[in-house]
Amino acid sequence: MVGRGQGRRGGGGGRGRRAKRRGVRGFLRPCLLVILSQEEGHGYSMLDELEKFGFDKEAVDPSLVYRALRDMESAGWVSSTWGDESQGPRRRVYQILPEGEAHLEEWATDLGRARDEINQLLDVYEKVDIKNKKEA
Repeated sequence: MVGRGQGRRGGGGGRGRRAKRRGVRGFLRPCLLVILSQEEGHGYSMLDELEKFGFDKEAVDPSLVYRALRDMESAGWVSSTWGDESQGPRRRVYQILPEGEAHLEEWATDLGRARDEINQLLDVYEKVDIKNKKEA
């Protein structure tokens, strides 16, 4: 499961600016965009939904989710309004915008390419007889 402090650091192999970090923070934003593409929501409701993507709800710092939502709002990927819930304090409700949908589509395309490259590597690796080479 993906949680706080886990994930890879560093670049994405020169794939361009949108493919740089695939660690928790780099993976969190597209996951939130997928959730928002299904329905609008507020930060805490999205914490539960992140379990679908392998996040451990108990290990994810809610401030990371809210920071990602604010950053995406500043980037024009999502918008927010104050919800009118009858109980408790008012909460921001987030919706995905067309720019966020475009970013998500680009991210998914890039991830698909990365998956294909990984599959090619694994196909070649499986054909190599590593054990016999070590014994020789």
